[in-house]
Amino acid sequence: MLKSKSTYKYLDFVKLSQLYNWSVQYLNDSKIRFTTKYPLVQIKEFLTRNKTAIEIQDDVYYKRATIKVRNGGIFLRDTVIGSKIGTKNQFVISKGQFLLSKIDARNGAFGVVPEELDGGIITGNFWTFDVDYSKVNPHYLALLTTTNEFIEFCEQASNGTTNRHYLQEPLFLDIKVPLPSLAEQNKLVEEYNAIIEEGNKIDIQIESIRQKIQSYLLNAIGIKDSNNLENNKTAECQYKYLKFTNLSDINRWDYWNQEQSITTLLHTTKYPIVTLGSYNLIHRKWVRDSNTFRYVEIGSVEPLRGIVNAEELSTDKAPSRATQIIKEGDLIIGTTRPYLKKFAIVPSEYDSCVCSSGFQVIAANKNYNLNFLYEYLHTYLAINQFEFYMTGALYPAITNKDLKKVLVPFPPLEIQNDIVQYIQVLKEKVQSLIQQASIAHTTAKKRFETQIFK
Repeated sequence: MLKSKSTYKYLDFVKLSQLYNWSVQYLNDSKIRFTTKYPLVQIKEFLTRNKTAIEIQDDVYYKRATIKVRNGGIFLRDTVIGSKIGTKNQFVISKGQFLLSKIDARNGAFGVVPEELDGGIITGNFWTFDVDYSKVNPHYLALLTTTNEFIEFCEQASNGTTNRHYLQEPLFLDIKVPLPSLAEQNKLVEEYNAIIEEGNKIDIQIESIRQKIQSYLLNAIGIKDSNNLENNKTAECQYKYLKFTNLSDINRWDYWNQEQSITTLLHTTKYPIVTLGSYNLIHRKWVRDSNTFRYVEIGSVEPLRGIVNAEELSTDKAPSRATQIIKEGDLIIGTTRPYLKKFAIVPSEYDSCVCSSGFQVIAANKNYNLNFLYEYLHTYLAINQFEFYMTGALYPAITNKDLKKVLVPFPPLEIQNDIVQYIQVLKEKVQSLIQQASIAHTTAKKRFETQIFK
């Protein structure tokens, strides 16, 4: 006869029907400290997986979604013609559905599909769910699933090798979460949004200054008609299936004439044009000579903020992409989805860290100012060149060979320094505003979590 659980000091028991994951860490550590003042309900009671399939047609335009991690929201990534989409079998999403990334769930990639993405498409790396609105406000669920404790659960409920861990659907749907009444859910969401709105107003100020920085830089290097490309984009939005180009800008009669337009625009500068390959691109091979190391992965870099963290790892558990050393003053360029602007100048606190092979490292040099290059890479002139050279459907990236082809205006060093000095004043204002926005977001998050966790 089987003894009671209490008589076994070193044994823990789980029903075979509940054994979705053979990880001892998951079985022992996946307890979330949810409050007991609300009933706990399994997610599958109010979410139902939706797999509306679609075959991509070459002559149709499609809206593609992207999910920002840690409650960053769901946004329109781009609108692209089907002939440019490599993965032909995808899924349709609808306004108000709950969407997650099975790869980045462990980083808090959850959210609610906005109206602008109604009818958009996703690959199999995303899951979409229909929501029972009589039981749950999906925005409440998005807040709950992007808390640190729930993200830790997702890490434990994910399987896979190296850094690509996939969330297990049965584990996600079986987890029990606090489910207040709809009125209480709505109140929690409204209180959160009221604080976040203050942060959003600050974000608008930040973006305004960023646009001022871009305009100043382009004007300083003599780029004429810097709004030309943006105006063309506006026209494209107004006319879904038509693309407009000035006749004088046409150097070739195909889709990629836009890249030629960028080249033409760049050559209006009053300074020489060089390629990125003329800079000191470097790869300092990491020698595994210590038991631990600090690792900077792609997710460690945020636009505007640069490197935000470096995880300390055991050398024997190093990811396969941990290959190179970075030094203070280096410029690192994220080559996967470069339009996300994962660029950073390495500060002193991250000197000698190991970074992912997904970065191209450029070493500092007395002949150029890397801060000038860093600012230029954020302009649409550079981003559009990155997009032109990108390859790959699921994980579009720019190769080292093509990265070297990117064109860069190259003023004399003293002019680069003057431009950087002026921009630095504006960036100090940006940093102050970022801190204010961060306080608003932290306050909103803490108030929500005090209602949900013990």
